[in-house]
Amino acid sequence: MLEIEQLKKSHANTPEILLFRDVDAAAAQHDRIALLGSSGQGKSTLLRILSLLDIADEGVIRFAGLSSKQADPIQWRMKICYVAQQAVMLPGSVEDNLKITHELHHIPYNVTLVKKLLTQSGLESLDLSKKASELSGGEKQRISLIRALLLRPQMLLLDEITASLDQCNAMRVEDMLEEWHQQEGTGMIWVTHQLEQAARISDYVWFMGNRTLLEKSPTRQFFEQPATELARQYLQQPLVKGDELCLS
Repeated sequence: MLEIEQLKKSHANTPEILLFRDVDAAAAQHDRIALLGSSGQGKSTLLRILSLLDIADEGVIRFAGLSSKQADPIQWRMKICYVAQQAVMLPGSVEDNLKITHELHHIPYNVTLVKKLLTQSGLESLDLSKKASELSGGEKQRISLIRALLLRPQMLLLDEITASLDQCNAMRVEDMLEEWHQQEGTGMIWVTHQLEQAARISDYVWFMGNRTLLEKSPTRQFFEQPATELARQYLQQPLVKGDELCLS
């Protein structure tokens, strides 16, 4: 469904410094992919390019056979939805933020689904009339994710979306997305620095290193038998876990 050919990107302010090059990959409709690699390899930038929020210097992106250069960016982002690590809240209440995409795209607002997703993500007690700007970082991340799910995209681009959550709520989000994937068939490309999480939530791993997409393999194969020395070194890093354990 998603095809990437020979993507190249340099740093915006210093174009002589390469971020990545020769990125080739393909994701099928139901694939769940963990996008891994050390900081500075351009993982977040790659997600932003795939959602047409940034522009590659070179290369081609196709989704369901349609080139990104020929696509309406608004329609493209409804199908390939990017959820940032630093969630953006618009002015108004929490409910205003949940309703905004429906109002913009003239899509019915599904109150039942909203309640279900709030409960699954641990936000069932959240006051929807509360100013969105007053939410904690973890609450903003979950509201931003729910806002994206309400569009029912065909692919989710998830940029460290549980980074501000304790382990209990991170697991709730993982379970919510697992159920969503099973029911909706939504593909996912998920940037995470937590190796245990990557192993849980993905079927495939894309590993970025040496300024390119260095490995693409099934998750179990990547963790048990990485193909490159750089990936082997990466997997030897201390495991990153949630700051707090779930006691319930």
